[in-house]
Amino acid sequence: MESKEGRQRDYSRLAAVGRGLVIGLFVGVVISLFRLLIMNGLLLVQWFFGQAHHHVWLLGVWVMISVALTLITGVLIKQTPEIKGSGIPQVEGQLMGELDYHWWPVLWKKFVGGVLAIGSGLFLGREGPSIQLGATVGQGVAAVTHNTGSQRRLMIASGASAGLSAAFNAPIASTLFILEEVYHNFSTLIWLSALASALAANFVSTAVFGLTPVLHISYFASLPLRQYGLLIVLGIALGLLGRLYQSVVLRVGDWYHKITWLPDQYYSIIALILLMPVAWYLPSVLGGGNGLIVSLGMHTPTALILLGIFVLRFVYSMIAYGTGLPGGIFLPILTLGAVFGAFFGKLMVLWQLTKPEYVPIFIIAAMAGYFAGISKAPFTAILLITEMVGSLHHLMPLAVVSLIAYMTVDLLNGAPVYAAMLEKMQTPAQRHLTDEVGHMEIPVFANSVLDGKQVREVNWPQGALLTEIQRGERRIVPRGDTLVRVGDLLIVHTPLDQHENVRQALLKMNGS
Repeated sequence: MESKEGRQRDYSRLAAVGRGLVIGLFVGVVISLFRLLIMNGLLLVQWFFGQAHHHVWLLGVWVMISVALTLITGVLIKQTPEIKGSGIPQVEGQLMGELDYHWWPVLWKKFVGGVLAIGSGLFLGREGPSIQLGATVGQGVAAVTHNTGSQRRLMIASGASAGLSAAFNAPIASTLFILEEVYHNFSTLIWLSALASALAANFVSTAVFGLTPVLHISYFASLPLRQYGLLIVLGIALGLLGRLYQSVVLRVGDWYHKITWLPDQYYSIIALILLMPVAWYLPSVLGGGNGLIVSLGMHTPTALILLGIFVLRFVYSMIAYGTGLPGGIFLPILTLGAVFGAFFGKLMVLWQLTKPEYVPIFIIAAMAGYFAGISKAPFTAILLITEMVGSLHHLMPLAVVSLIAYMTVDLLNGAPVYAAMLEKMQTPAQRHLTDEVGHMEIPVFANSVLDGKQVREVNWPQGALLTEIQRGERRIVPRGDTLVRVGDLLIVHTPLDQHENVRQALLKMNGS
């Protein structure tokens, strides 16, 4: 006779891990190939401009290549606008139920467009596109296995986590980024599936690229506590620069509209032509910037040169991103943070406020601080840089700079950049017009107006249906007289087209 325990055994978590592993393996293969092609494309561009110093006529060839790349990417963008830009806002919109698209055209066109755009040497990152590629693989697996609703979104989130993990070899931070910044949901099933997918993708990526951390920077001394005041100054400076970055990156597309008569899918010709003087004089700074970051850890230029590189990369990354090409801002943000951290450290050494051996610590901390301020995801920033650098010894400086930069941007009314990009999208790809239902999980906090109220006493948002309360290991089917308590996890179902409005209303009631 089957026991009660056996009848009630729940395999949903095991199934979530299994799905995550399968998705992660597929994503790992796709993103590893994506990285390889981009790396070789960048090396080819650097070799090309090296040859151009001996054969100036090759500059004319570059103009023709630029026209060809513009036409190819322009056609892809016109056919499938969902591949434009980073891709993270599109994934966030999908998970919120605000937009949707067919997975196969986005997958191959984002892949091809990303390789052409990022591999051409433009100051664009591979991480945003990797997240969208991963999410699209997850969506494809869901389509093939006929999963819909919440299971489909779970698989999309798992693919997104795997995409970032394979791009950065940082599975823990990748999982947290998807939960903190993209999905805004920390339920058990979601983090289990996302973590499993990230680990599987990281396994594939590590097998291809090796175990060395992506941004390995060696340092030989810990910053003394008496110099932590410098970290506060650095955090404030990064917060101010981060707010400036947010303002410019959200407006640069509009500036293109005002200064050029070209159709928006062909703006890339401007960025590719303007790239020529940079590729001629400074080929080492081309691309997303991971090579530049590693080189700063080995040999740091003078403060004046670093300031010039910072301004150059800031301006050119805006020019590149404003074209709408399939490329992200994730790695360019980290590169700008690293360059500014090196500049700040060199300046402090020049003013005899610190020692040269502490400069790498400012580089590492500034990467986290700049990303924390711009994305407003400080936990992800701290963990991401820790995984990418490959050391735990700098956690305190990372935390201090990230917190100060985050608070500075917050006081200046800066919004998370990816959420702001999603809101700014003028023509969402395809809004949900069906009655498909999804669910969300809302924890009840100590300051929530829900605490201590009966279910019938709560003025639930329109479209919200409370279907279950999880209290520890107990699962409660709510009735009108069921009390809501601190620590409860509320399972709320809602139509997908009302998902985000309901979520925001519940979070406001919850005091979060």
